Amino acid sequence: MATQTHTDRYRPPAAPDVLRLPLIGRLLKARRGRLILQIPFLIAALLLVYDGFTGPALASQNLATVAPWVHYRGLVIVALLFVGNLVCMGCPFTIPRTLAKRLSLRGGRWPRVLRNKWIAIGSLFGLFFVYEWLDLWASPALTAWVIVAYFVTAFVLEALFTESPFCKYVCPLGTFNYVYSTAAPLQIGVHDREVCRTCVGKECINGSYAAQPVIKIDAIGGDGAPTQTHTNGPDGVLGCGTLLYAPQVKSNLDCTFCLDCARACPHDNVGLLARRPGAELLRPDSWPRRWDLAFLVIGLAFMGLINAFGMVPPVYSLMQSLADSLGLTAAGLDDATIEFVVLVLIFGIGGLLIPAVLTLLTAQIVRRLTRTVKRDSLRATVAAFAPAFIPLGLGFWAAHYGFHFLIGVWTIVPVFQNFLLDHGISVLGAPNWTLTGITDMQIIGLLQTVALIGGFAGSLVIAQTIALRLYRRDGLIGLLPWAVLFLAMMAVGLWIFSLPMEMRGTVLFD
Repeated sequence: MATQTHTDRYRPPAAPDVLRLPLIGRLLKARRGRLILQIPFLIAALLLVYDGFTGPALASQNLATVAPWVHYRGLVIVALLFVGNLVCMGCPFTIPRTLAKRLSLRGGRWPRVLRNKWIAIGSLFGLFFVYEWLDLWASPALTAWVIVAYFVTAFVLEALFTESPFCKYVCPLGTFNYVYSTAAPLQIGVHDREVCRTCVGKECINGSYAAQPVIKIDAIGGDGAPTQTHTNGPDGVLGCGTLLYAPQVKSNLDCTFCLDCARACPHDNVGLLARRPGAELLRPDSWPRRWDLAFLVIGLAFMGLINAFGMVPPVYSLMQSLADSLGLTAAGLDDATIEFVVLVLIFGIGGLLIPAVLTLLTAQIVRRLTRTVKRDSLRATVAAFAPAFIPLGLGFWAAHYGFHFLIGVWTIVPVFQNFLLDHGISVLGAPNWTLTGITDMQIIGLLQTVALIGGFAGSLVIAQTIALRLYRRDGLIGLLPWAVLFLAMMAVGLWIFSLPMEMRGTVLFD
């Protein structure tokens, strides 16, 4: 009698696949399926640009400032928590991608030295800084120019290079989504790895487009005749723009959820699979142990605090104090120049220097307490615990963006009514400017507190799992310094969000 192997006795249940649901799966996998989401986003982007350049100068009455800075950011957090990188899936900036790719067929790959997240870290820092310095929330025209710059940059980079460097290495919005979609309950995956092993075309990464029909032979029988084939042709689609090979995907980092891999797969083997939220944060092999990835994740968590600090009263006192102590006001410099200098200091120290120092110091303390200085490098230790910063960082951003969204959730209605009336369309009637959102600050404060404590708890659980895996019996000792750092960050967050958050204004230096 043949011996039954462990594999024969037990096979893990197949993960549910969104793309195999009756209606939504067919829509998403259709050749033009991504356009179902992209077209509404494109229409919205064009409306924002148009109203930003031609509409009211008052920010609270212009689509270009209300929609992105109040509603978009709040909805991004909701999407990331419940479905993942839905925003990148519907990104309107990549609609011209097919045309751009036709132009880039002779282009080269993104330079090897730039194939990391350092540019993305810089672009994120730059966007947050410019948002504060130039008061983007108060300038419809500047916000419109930012959107235009996105379209132009995305198209140019897609046309110059054979991959999608804008999405993978440059885009600050996409980078933000990548980081926090790692906690999402969905991920690209395959149903049968053996199918991928024998697939000769690897269309999930290479695409299924061909100018003329091409027959791909996947398997050959004993008589030398093909037994399994598939065809690429003019109706094919592009493969993964960020060069992810579907059976090797372990993380949502760099995945735009565009589903081109699923559409290109000739074997219907790629799916959008359900998983336990945050599962990849607990797997040691999910991310490469690199400085850039580690500091991207850690820096975003700290930037959540700095970004929120930029809209509470103490920041104005700090800015005035810095301007006076540096002699900027006495030098008679204009407000814009003074604000630029002090914001560089606040963002540079709070968003870059302090995170780097505290993280490296904590990692060094852990290495000494667990007697792993020789076994684990500083980089390996920081990178191993970097995933633990994601829940806490997500809590900071949810508390911040959720505040704006909840208190102004209905403000988009009168703004849109006003936009229609300005163009002679009265179908929705006169704008009701009294519409706002939740006005009870106790409710807002409670939700913010829940977000911060929930993020702190999630970070503790992940850090504990990592510490036990790395240090075993010394796991508690290895966890303690990180727990202290997370507790300090949460305490700062509770202090910031307990203060009255001001709706934006202009800082004047005396």
